Amino acid sequence: MDLVKVVVHLGPAVPGELALDVVELARDVRELDMRASPYDVSGFGLAPVAIETAAGKAQYVAAQRAFAARAEPLRSALLAVCRDLLASAA
Repeated sequence: MDLVKVVVHLGPAVPGELALDVVELARDVRELDMRASPYDVSGFGLAPVAIETAAGKAQYVAAQRAFAARAEPLRSALLAVCRDLLASAA
């Protein structure tokens, strides 16, 4: 969600494809959080992640690591957008 905040603050300075990638990542992270919550989200077609078990916790941790890996190039691209904006303002 922190990347979504940056995209919103930078607005039209962020290329559309980058903004979409950031929103898709945030959506996927939120979906995992809902699947790992104590609420029944099976009605939405989401399988639960049983984080109270060792296997479920391992699944959750692996997914979080994958999200971090997906976020890294997006962070770098947003940083480049910020640098470009600062350079053009100077």
